[in-house]
Amino acid sequence: MSSLYPFARGKSLSLLARRFHGQDSKPQPGGANGEGQHVHGKESPAGRQVMSRALGIVYRAIATHLAHKAGYTKPLAQTGAVTLIQRFGSALNLNIHFHMLFLDGVYIGGSCGHPVRFRWVKAPTRNELTQLTHTIAQRIARYLERQGLLERDTGNIFLTPEAMDAAEEDPSNQLLGSSITYRIAVGPQQGRKVFTLQTLPNLEPDNPFSGSVGEAAGFSLHAGIATKANERSKLERLCRYITRPAISTKRLSLTHNGQVRYELKTPWHNGTTHIIFEPLDFISRLVALVPKPRVNLTRFHGVFAPNSKHRALVTPAKRGKGKIPRSLDDDTTPAERRAAMTWAQRLKRVFDIDVTTCCECGGDVKIIASIEDPAVIQKILAHLDDNATSTAALLPDCRASPTVGLFV
Repeated sequence: MSSLYPFARGKSLSLLARRFHGQDSKPQPGGANGEGQHVHGKESPAGRQVMSRALGIVYRAIATHLAHKAGYTKPLAQTGAVTLIQRFGSALNLNIHFHMLFLDGVYIGGSCGHPVRFRWVKAPTRNELTQLTHTIAQRIARYLERQGLLERDTGNIFLTPEAMDAAEEDPSNQLLGSSITYRIAVGPQQGRKVFTLQTLPNLEPDNPFSGSVGEAAGFSLHAGIATKANERSKLERLCRYITRPAISTKRLSLTHNGQVRYELKTPWHNGTTHIIFEPLDFISRLVALVPKPRVNLTRFHGVFAPNSKHRALVTPAKRGKGKIPRSLDDDTTPAERRAAMTWAQRLKRVFDIDVTTCCECGGDVKIIASIEDPAVIQKILAHLDDNATSTAALLPDCRASPTVGLFV
């Protein structure tokens, strides 16, 4: 798996936003990011459909580009991607954007008994990225126009009255709009710009990915990171980066007068290093970052999609729609049949919980019995409850306790 195509910022549409290297779109004096109206809209079923359709447009445009660059038409060549939908910017603002881990090539074959082959393609040039970004921007704008969310007038794009009325139906949209435009959502300062702390002089723009960025019509497309097949640790670091949480508690603190201070990971070009929130407004920022129920933030495309007939042919676990059933006389070991990580390994990798090591003595934990009878389980739990010196003794340790002294 190689090239990363994080699709980013739309000034007019504000549907997808962010630069990959961590320097988000900053509010400029009188700029569109702070003053304009946006299609952040509601996250109702219709709003979620808009986001999913926009993601589909992005994937199909990039997949078609890869197929054509490999010398094939789209039906004959299949690629794949994994998308992480992130909702936050560096200033804890609502900033929905896509990080897409794309294969740097296409698969051909796999039908009528033909073996599957992978065709690698070169990294995209800046001109190719610009053209691809232009195509994506046009297709998304046309889709939003067909949905009645946008209308054009002498070269400008505006929200339709129907879209404005729909946005006012949900009270939470006021929080979302304030978060997108870097404004205070609640309290006596409602509607004003958030307070920023500038401790550095204006910085010269320094974009290490300037040669791997395509920009058109307020949208930008980045393809500056690639990993080789044997660089598993680099790929894992990349996955951890794009799946990181919204807030870094190490950069969060309280001021002497009780305001919430959040330090930016990367200073803005105007020298801003901190964002200051009133406590109530800080809570409103967190509310805006919480996704609505039943919204999948991780999506699989192409050969990685659950219903793809190629998934079993190209993934190590050999799972998917085209999986070949194993014969009864298969002499492979259980470890060979299970290529994916075990649940214990996943708990260790994701939450740093090692269930195979005793927390008391540090020795290896072994399975001594498997009890499945509900009556027996109830007796054991009742016995432990009767003999426990305190209820706290039965409670496990906190999994992710806050840093000591965070708000002192």
